[in-house]
Amino acid sequence: MKKLSVLAIAFVAIAFAACGGKKTQATEEADTLKSFEQQQIEASIKMHFDSIASEFSKLPQLPFLQEDNGGMSLTKEEKQVKPDYLLNPSVAEEATTLAEKYRILSALNVDKKMATLYEMPVEDYDKAIAKLVADINDPSFKNLEDTGTLYETSSALYEGMEQNGRINYFWQIASAALVEQLFIVSQNSDKFLSIFNDDAAANVSFRIVLILDAVNRLSQYDNEIKPIAEALAPLDVLNATSLDELKAQIAEVKDKIIAARKSLIK
Repeated sequence: MKKLSVLAIAFVAIAFAACGGKKTQATEEADTLKSFEQQQIEASIKMHFDSIASEFSKLPQLPFLQEDNGGMSLTKEEKQVKPDYLLNPSVAEEATTLAEKYRILSALNVDKKMATLYEMPVEDYDKAIAKLVADINDPSFKNLEDTGTLYETSSALYEGMEQNGRINYFWQIASAALVEQLFIVSQNSDKFLSIFNDDAAANVSFRIVLILDAVNRLSQYDNEIKPIAEALAPLDVLNATSLDELKAQIAEVKDKIIAARKSLIK
């Protein structure tokens, strides 16, 4: 975690401690029902998420982040202005379907990490997250925690959910985390993108477009993915070739990001 930006820290929030073990018979049977094309699309989405995480890990440290006791903390000045855009933990009570619970769990975990950095109370986040974890009852994770690197984190979760027959919900988690991350960036793009250069802006936005395209194609095979594809579709304009262009595009689609967030986290 030492050299990660706030964006990377937010992305880590899709991660859960995955349980090991071999694939169950039910999972193997489910895999055989998937077409080769569907398996390829799923693999490509995972690869693109890993690529974004890798790009974030290459970025320099944000000026208001500092190393503190082996971890990261915000500067005293940054902590003085608390973010007022984070989700209220009570949103967890609105989740009814399993897919909604996965998405809200993912988004709340992102916001809890942000709240922790700003030294805001997180007790309500802990309670909401614990209840969602219990309701979901996914053997792929036991508690929310960070791992060594972004790649290790997302890979551990992906492999755990694949082994336990929950891989279709991985896309719910990852998409919700991505939208929440974009929402946070859109609140102050000048501050959060201050460490980006033209190459980073182009690489990250290009991978976002690839993810949106792949999610849209995956929705043809999985009806539960369709709401995600529809929510993310308006964000396909985030395909910048420079930092200035990315900032302009984020400003342009700010309302669409908010709409996507509301659609995924009801």
